[in-house]
Amino acid sequence: MPKMKTNRSASKRFSRTKNGKFKRQHAYARHLKAVKSPKRRRNLRQSTHASLEEIPRIKRLLPYA
Repeated sequence: MPKMKTNRSASKRFSRTKNGKFKRQHAYARHLKAVKSPKRRRNLRQSTHASLEEIPRIKRLLPYA
């Protein structure tokens, strides 16, 4: 069988952690920051985990992650 291709856009958005979860960045952190509170902007800088419903889809996109 040929090798499976990794979805390049997904590989730039998600990374696998040591425990097998997928790390991602928050949305809504690119522009229009003046209307967001400092606490909200600070929390948007932190990474978070992808939801459990998305994990099978991400695994298909990243077969070697």
